[in-house]
Amino acid sequence: MPDGPVLETRGLRKRFGDLVAVDGIDLQIAPGSVHGLLGRNGAGKTTFMRMVLGLLAPDAGAVEVLGRPAAPGDVEARRAVSGFVEEPRFYPYLSARRNLELLSRLDGSAVGATPDEALELVDLAARARDKVGNFSTGMRQRLGIAAALLRSARLVLLDEPTIGLDPANARAVRDLVRELAGRGIALLLSSHNMPEVAEVCDRLTIVHRGRAVWEGDQAALHAAAPDPAYLVWTSDDERASRLAAEHGLAVTAPVRSAARVVTIQGDDAARDAFVLELARSGVAVRRLEPDVSPLEALFTSLTGAPAGDAADAPAAEDADDAEDLEQEDAA
Repeated sequence: MPDGPVLETRGLRKRFGDLVAVDGIDLQIAPGSVHGLLGRNGAGKTTFMRMVLGLLAPDAGAVEVLGRPAAPGDVEARRAVSGFVEEPRFYPYLSARRNLELLSRLDGSAVGATPDEALELVDLAARARDKVGNFSTGMRQRLGIAAALLRSARLVLLDEPTIGLDPANARAVRDLVRELAGRGIALLLSSHNMPEVAEVCDRLTIVHRGRAVWEGDQAALHAAAPDPAYLVWTSDDERASRLAAEHGLAVTAPVRSAARVVTIQGDDAARDAFVLELARSGVAVRRLEPDVSPLEALFTSLTGAPAGDAADAPAAEDADDAEDLEQEDAA
């Protein structure tokens, strides 16, 4: 296993007309780690991954895989790389197993799991003989992961791997990601699902309008996140709000639906003192829960909107259209 990073990018940049889709992203991924790319639709995540896979030529910057420069289209430099961007595509009139058999044959000696083993890993063994054209979006996502496992890869790229999956299958994919990392494989996972990123990623990069606006591990994330906000249901919201303010907590008056709730924000010490004061004052705490996760709080402070916000969706579509045109011109 190499001492250095499995993947390193330096100053990757890509423009489509007036749109700067990726603006100078530096990134390193160590063996056996899961690195998350978190950003809204149109942030530049997919464009970045396409450049790493060699599907798209950067305007500037460099990609290195296992310490070797990997120019656009350099297949040999990416022998140890697998994965997919956007929705995986297969021959719809062929079965799941036949699709994987063809991919495995095309890959030659770079063999990892067999088609049957890969289907078993993603819980599609029972549908091996079914035509992919009859598969749901979630099933095609799982088949895409199975295809990535056919290659004996040191680096796996997964673009929104749990989109379209029900909670049980999404959990299975997250478990599989951690299992692959445990085998020493490095994974780059893009998502706008913050709980998913927080659960499976060792390090993450927050991308906003093509730029990396934050990068770090889970410990750095919690250190950088704003003071957490909590929702508090009490027997006397007016009194609770007054006591919260007296203890230095930021307070939002009850505004949420029919259930009255106070939102408080501050550090742990102030929140603990506030809860104890409620008890001393005879105010019952009926419920107390976090309003947002530390990751969501940090993301919102850096970008001005939750990760699930689709405000950048038109830019994403523009980028995709431009990429398609560029690839057609290259062909």
